[in-house]
Amino acid sequence: MSLEEMSKFFENRLEGYEEHMLFNVTGYKEACVILPTLITGQCEQLLDLGCGTGLELENVFKAFPNIQVTGIDLTQSMLDKLQDKYKGKSLQLICGSYFDVELATESFDCAISFQTMHHFSHEAKIGLYKKIFKTLKPKGTYIECDYMVETQEEEDYFYREYQRFMKDMDVSKGEFYHYDIPCTLDNQMKMLKEAGFIKVEKVFKMDHTAMILAVK
Repeated sequence: MSLEEMSKFFENRLEGYEEHMLFNVTGYKEACVILPTLITGQCEQLLDLGCGTGLELENVFKAFPNIQVTGIDLTQSMLDKLQDKYKGKSLQLICGSYFDVELATESFDCAISFQTMHHFSHEAKIGLYKKIFKTLKPKGTYIECDYMVETQEEEDYFYREYQRFMKDMDVSKGEFYHYDIPCTLDNQMKMLKEAGFIKVEKVFKMDHTAMILAVK
């Protein structure tokens, strides 16, 4: 098996990406519908991590037409499509890794991520969650929708395989290659609590798609 560099993986699949997410990923479409109901009316500044083409933003803009969105993604072609789809909306789009992009302290009311966190280790995610926690305003919320597995055994298997592939390919630390290493829902929630969130709860689950709401 050969792994692809993360941004190239999604660039090569831009055509057909949205159809795949909406019709092949069970629960994704339903999660997009639920998302606006989890965002408070006081939310003016929204951070979207791994925003892709902005599928999850369609219903957000319907509910909050004047919301200001900062989107971060590794793939410029996806950001271009997002920009084209939402002309006239308040968008700041950044092509880069959300691990590296600097985010000002207490600058966002809400942060979201949809189907992106299952590519990273516990250690990487905890560090990122601390970064998200810091950039949220007091009582700010983080909403995560992701691919999650049912058992610790499944999680351990994916992570072992990922480590093996990384070693075989001699990948340097900090490089991103596409491979799924999903966590259990319990572990995902524990990591958010470890990052400092005071309230963490499951708000939706369908098949392997789950949503978590975390409050600062």
